[in-house]
Amino acid sequence: MQMHSAIDYARLCCAILLELTMKRIDQYRPPEPADLLALKSKLQATSAEMARLAGLTQGSQWRKYTGSADPRALGMHMHFYMAAILTLNDSDMERITATMQAHGAQVGTVSMDLAASTPAALE
Repeated sequence: MQMHSAIDYARLCCAILLELTMKRIDQYRPPEPADLLALKSKLQATSAEMARLAGLTQGSQWRKYTGSADPRALGMHMHFYMAAILTLNDSDMERITATMQAHGAQVGTVSMDLAASTPAALE
């Protein structure tokens, strides 16, 4: 077994940290209700489908972001989740769920079909 000095260990840690430099969202302004309605129309989705896409359980919850007199703002985490589902391919989603499982989560996936859910339709 090879012994490493503290300096070697520090260099290794610095190299690992440099490789782990990540991008994060620093500024976020939520979409307007009209933007969310336009996305729903573009996807040809029902309110129930949009709710599932955003991680909500019912279409009536989705409509709180698009249809009330005082609509809720779509939070960054919810929007990121929705954008990830619309953008990532199966392989990327498998990598993400594997990482979540490595963090101790129990994760299951299910296919979700939308009429216009191909990446080309979302551009």
